[in-house]
Amino acid sequence: MAGSRAHNLHRRPSDREDRLPRGSPVRHSTAPRRGRRPPVPTPADDALHELMVLSWALLDTRDEGEILRLAMDHLAAAGPYSAEAGYLRVDGDLVPIPRDGQIHALAVDRRVRELAGQDGPVTVPGRPWGRALGLRGPEGLHGYLVVTSRSQPTEAERSLLATLVRHTAAALSVAFIHRRQREDGLELHRLREERTALQRQLISVVAELGYQRAVHALMADVAASGGGEEAITRALHGLTGLPALVEDRFGRLRSWTGPNRPDPYPEPDPVRQDEMLHAVARQAGPVRIKDRLITLVRPHGEILGVLALVDARGETDEHTLLALEHAATSLALELAHLRNLAEVELRLHGELVDDLLAGTDEASAYARSEAVGHDLHRSHYVVVVQWSNRTADDSFAQTVGRAASAVGMRSLLARRSDHVVLVADDRPDARALYEALARETGTRSGTIGVSASCDSLDDIPHRYQEAQRALEVRRHSRERYGTTFFDELGLYRILGPGNDYRELETFVHEWLGQLIDYDSRHHAAMVETLSRYFDCGGNYDETAECLAIHRSTLRYRLQRIRDISGNDLANVEDRLNLQVATRVWKIVLGRPH
Repeated sequence: MAGSRAHNLHRRPSDREDRLPRGSPVRHSTAPRRGRRPPVPTPADDALHELMVLSWALLDTRDEGEILRLAMDHLAAAGPYSAEAGYLRVDGDLVPIPRDGQIHALAVDRRVRELAGQDGPVTVPGRPWGRALGLRGPEGLHGYLVVTSRSQPTEAERSLLATLVRHTAAALSVAFIHRRQREDGLELHRLREERTALQRQLISVVAELGYQRAVHALMADVAASGGGEEAITRALHGLTGLPALVEDRFGRLRSWTGPNRPDPYPEPDPVRQDEMLHAVARQAGPVRIKDRLITLVRPHGEILGVLALVDARGETDEHTLLALEHAATSLALELAHLRNLAEVELRLHGELVDDLLAGTDEASAYARSEAVGHDLHRSHYVVVVQWSNRTADDSFAQTVGRAASAVGMRSLLARRSDHVVLVADDRPDARALYEALARETGTRSGTIGVSASCDSLDDIPHRYQEAQRALEVRRHSRERYGTTFFDELGLYRILGPGNDYRELETFVHEWLGQLIDYDSRHHAAMVETLSRYFDCGGNYDETAECLAIHRSTLRYRLQRIRDISGNDLANVEDRLNLQVATRVWKIVLGRPH
């Protein structure tokens, strides 16, 4: 209907149907009166007729944006007008309505918002007359119509424009009422649906409460009786009919009740086990992994074990989940008690790490490490942690321990006067521990040194020195915060940690100072090019590929390096000093970024 009305707006006045709203007091007859000529339509009559047809089209439209666009498209019916912009009020804000893909000017937008709901003049370049006209209804302001004219409108044209604005505002009021009625109807339907759902839920809750009381009473009896893990898995199996099992955090089986127990039980993969624990820890509640429904047992945040149901057919329902969660609560109490006993044992044997760093006999170390639950038979790395805003007290040591556990590091921990030491059974990730500690401490002002791999307990004291050296190098570098590995120090492993850094800077500037200054002035990379050239053993093809440049570009840069520095790369002594200087520049002094 709206489409047909809009279509009629583009017909010539002689072709249009003479339509007025119902109740109009005057309706012109198309037949001439006897003895008189029929009146000749004037431009004003045509404009008024077109506005009446437009009014019907506006009232037939239910979309507020379409109403505003229709009014903007037919402003010319009221006079020499152009639509500069249109706005609708949405949730208390004025939202511009694009027309033919065009967006209003920012100056117009700013002026409309300054008017704060009032009508007012608008200045548009090239247009001597402009107004922002509010579209108001009983519900308040619906929006704005910004109109300009290529000449000063006459009184008749102003009247026609006012008529168009009133009709547009009336159409918007009708559309607003229809939209509100639709929204109210939808809200009423939603409330009825919600009431029905709540009634069903109430019936379900009544039945659920009975089951919950039964599960809670059973698990409370198990916990009170001190039956341990076996009693908990038996009760869970009886409630669900599914095989129930408990594993420690390393994936080793502690208890199984029900059929189809694997024999032998699969040997856990440490990497996959850690990945599984982290995946489950990120979820709320039990998580399905393959044919198992798994929940973690962690009474105080630390994972003590895993409780699972084997559900190969996918028979799990809300009752199964409830039973599993109650069983996990009972198991948490049991494992927490066992953990408290283990912590007492850990305190009794806390000197193990100190003895390892100082040097101790292997038989005693292996026996004591087994007692505290750590496997010293694997290769280890010594990690030294120092944070500038934290003293190495027990609190910081616990923070380091939590961060290491969070990133999957299995380690022994000790505290020194100004740093914390970890003896870890795997090479740490280059950033994971540092980022975890930055989150724990709230600052990134920390340094971590990591030793080379240690395959023998006798090597741990030496590896401890390596970790300290790596930490010391990092602390004296330009980028003093982060992680440094001893086996990545390269040349500085020979230089040692006792050198005067000012002398090293002097040496670097003596050989590379002109190139460094040239790079700074011209935003070039001559020092980096020279460093990569030495790293690639002087191979042109490898160096060019590493720098992602053409071989000819590399030749040009090397020639420029000779010209700028005055050093000859073919000279053995110059070449050695330049190579050492680039290594010190990159490793000790830190490359500028």
